[in-house]
Amino acid sequence: MLLAEKFKTEVVPRLMKELRLKNVMQVPRVEKVIINMGISDTDNPKVLEGAVKNLAKITGQKPIVTKARYSISDFHLTAGEPIGCKVTLRRARAYEFLNKLFNAVLPGIRDFRGLSSSSFDGRGNYSLGLSEQLAFPEISYNEITATQGMDITIVTTARSDQEGYALLKGLGLPFKD
Repeated sequence: MLLAEKFKTEVVPRLMKELRLKNVMQVPRVEKVIINMGISDTDNPKVLEGAVKNLAKITGQKPIVTKARYSISDFHLTAGEPIGCKVTLRRARAYEFLNKLFNAVLPGIRDFRGLSSSSFDGRGNYSLGLSEQLAFPEISYNEITATQGMDITIVTTARSDQEGYALLKGLGLPFKD
């Protein structure tokens, strides 16, 4: 069953009962998923190319190259220099990515015991980090130029962390309880 169908058929009725909501439109939902990959070696352009290719392969959407806003001399960074790439997934692509993340990627990580429920931001949005892109099944070891981590932010329409937790738990995000 697709995650979007599971949301409509199972999660919405359960959340309406659990959160005591009167209208279906009050039920929190996933608004977007943002995946960000920063690069450590800004001098080597192949590292950025590899990150863009890997992120495109993982998400099925072309990433945007992010650039530094300010010059920071301690980090040897100049304004306008490329420092990473990101993708924003919405609607069906967001649910497809979350389905893959919840059911294939996270359970496949060695010594994975669940995600912390303290990574909410106070408004129902959840952030997590992966240490390397090899956790995704689309990426093979021969294709990568450098192992890079990624930040994944799940933006919801929830008004509180409790609503966001109930939504993501219902969708299948493996929390440590």
